[in-house]
Order: sequence, then structure tokens, then C-alpha cells
Amino acid sequence: MMDDTQIELLPDGERQIQPESTALSQNAAVVYLSSLPSERSRRVMRESLNIVAQMLSGGRADLLTLQWHAVGFQHTAAVRALLIERYSPATVNRMLSALRGTLKAAWRLGQISANDYQKARDIENVKGETLPAGRELVTGEIYALVMACKADTRDGKMTAAGTRDAAIIGVLYMCGLRRAEIVSLDFGDMDMASGKLSVRSGKGRKGRTVYVREGALRALQAWLMIRGDDPGALFMPVLKNDRVARRRMTSQAIYNLLQKRATEAGVSDFSPHDLRRTFVSDLLDRGADIALVAKLAGHQDVKTTARYDRRPEESKRRAAELLHFPF
Repeated sequence: MMDDTQIELLPDGERQIQPESTALSQNAAVVYLSSLPSERSRRVMRESLNIVAQMLSGGRADLLTLQWHAVGFQHTAAVRALLIERYSPATVNRMLSALRGTLKAAWRLGQISANDYQKARDIENVKGETLPAGRELVTGEIYALVMACKADTRDGKMTAAGTRDAAIIGVLYMCGLRRAEIVSLDFGDMDMASGKLSVRSGKGRKGRTVYVREGALRALQAWLMIRGDDPGALFMPVLKNDRVARRRMTSQAIYNLLQKRATEAGVSDFSPHDLRRTFVSDLLDRGADIALVAKLAGHQDVKTTARYDRRPEESKRRAAELLHFPF
């Protein structure tokens, strides 16, 4: 561990760690980030570690230059206290998770002892519930989005883009897929006879099976009539001349098409994840077992699914309506 010659005192009395230049292969933060399963996870945790590094160095170091092997319990405890002042419990816990992961990498690299590692990582998560960001879409909004897709016509027929977008919206809502999951789907992942869809690139590299039914299945069938049955990505870009480009879409393209259809439909802004949120909430509202919903959504912990449960709030609303105020 470091000695007092390697640290300074911040104006508020907190200690900071001086930056240093370290080979990337020996940088604990880089090693930790490379172990994460998806680019999105790496991006989110990279941002978290940069914030932590700036806190520890008074803004003079980032995740690449901080001496992670020099971080001790006094530093992790101070970081936790500062994070609590500035961020929500969920965000604090995510940043602490990134910090613990980096310290573990430093221990595995032989840069800190097991005893120092255990002391430094011995910080508790922050308790507290925050409502999930975003919103749920109501039935009328989903209907309006589909109508906007159907209104996208050429020579009296739905365009390839309109047909594809309706299918994507249907799968996002009916199956609760993440953006990264839907762009990773291949033609062979779909069994049209049963409606079974195999999600092989789920979060944490965990696959699952979902089912496309009713209107979503009809929309998908219409898209496949245009796409054809060649191997490759299930959903593909559509060019301005309405021809299908034989390549995989990007996550950003999914976001962009939803924004386009929302504008056309007069629907308030929403994110792709809001359709997933609506999928979870609507299933719970209709009495689906929460453990089953967690499996369909690919949640590792049923507590994550419970955060989208609107039934307690609906019960509160009904309870309030039992009272009468004579004004």
C-alpha cells in the first residue's frame, strides 16, 4: 500500500491519490472493464470509474492514470460518502460495484495483498429505493405507433421500413427485449410455427426463450415476406429506395426509428427501454407470476422486476378513492 508521501490532503480534508502512468495490461481498471460482457456495460462502468478516479485525485487522474493499487479502506469509505451526497442509491451502488471490481482486478494482478483488498472493498451498498427512470406507454400510444408504421406507404402498400418498424415495435413490446438483444437476433433464432424466439445474447451472456404472439407475430411474418429467408440478421436496415441492406442494424438505429415513429404518431418521447418497461408492467398488471416475468425479461434478480410493479400504486389510488371530501 502507499505511504503518506504519495498522497495529499484535499481542501475539505479528504485524501487524494496522485496519478501515475501504467501499462494498460497491468491497469486494474482496464482489466476489470475488459471482463464485462457487453459494450454498454463497459461504457457505463468506464464512466463510473472515471468519476471515482476524479474524486480520489482531486480531478487530476482518470481511470487510466490513477494508482488503483494505492486505494485503501479510508479512500473507498470517503468515496462512498461523497457519492451518497451526489447520486441516487442505484447509481452509488453501481459505482461502488465498479470500484470493487477494479480492486479485485488489482488483487488478481498481484498489486495489492488479499488483506488490503478485503479491507478496501469492505463498504456496504446504499439502501434506498428509487423509481425506475423512464415511463410506461399506454395502449393507445402503442396503437398510434403501429398506425404510423402502417401509414408509411408507397404505391398503396406499406413500405419495407414501415413493415420492419412495426415488427420491431411488436417484438420489443411483446417480448421485452433490450436494444442490444434485438439487433443481435438472427433469422434462425425465430421459429415461425410456434412463435418461439431464442434470445442468445442476453445480458450477462445468458440466453432465454420468449414467444412472439398475435399482432406482433403477424407483423414479423409480414417483415419476413420482404426480408426473405436468407441467413443473417433478423432485422436489417432499409435504404431510402426501400431496399433491404443485407447487414445487421445498430442499437442506435433502433433508437432513431422509434423516435421517428413517435414523432409521426404524436407520441411523447420514450426510449426503447420504455417498451421493455411497459412489457414487464403490463404482464404484472394482468396477473402474470413475477418469477415468470423475471425469466421472460432476463432479470437475474426478481427484485429488479418488482421495481416495475405498478400494482401497489394502483392499490393506493383505489384506497384514496374510498374517502370523500365535501367541497
